[in-house]
Amino acid sequence: MRIYTLKREQYLPITMEKAWEFFSTPLNLNEMTPDDMAFEILTDVEGQKMYPGMIINYKVSPFPGVKVRWTTEITHVKDFKYFVDEQRFGPYSFWHHKHFFEEVEGGIKTVDIVDYGLPLGFLGTIAHEILVKNKLKNIFDFRYNKMKELFGTLEPATKQEA
Repeated sequence: MRIYTLKREQYLPITMEKAWEFFSTPLNLNEMTPDDMAFEILTDVEGQKMYPGMIINYKVSPFPGVKVRWTTEITHVKDFKYFVDEQRFGPYSFWHHKHFFEEVEGGIKTVDIVDYGLPLGFLGTIAHEILVKNKLKNIFDFRYNKMKELFGTLEPATKQEA
């Protein structure tokens, strides 16, 4: 099985506390997912924060007319630093999503790194090139734009040569 990686960074002009409050609340996944995915959290997570061992069940429609159940486990949490979710059951052969948070001048930097693999061998490779790669890119583009809409944007500080 081939493992693919998607990496995204975003700078937000908010405090670490505000960022952690938002991103560590499972119900906010609804707000960060495009409407066309018909994303639905099946687990009662009302009022809960993520914790290691938390299991969350979803229904999602990655493509029109296709509904899939997806189960993830929050495997690692270090408050105000990172958390990791891993697929236990669902459409991928492998899914490992790391979420990192770092304080920077004027706000925070978020980094998402998703390592994933697809079933079906050669057919999975073809599906990745034709459908999956672009679908994941669109989902993370949507998240980027939604975070910008909710919190604004922060230009990263650049190092100046002496």
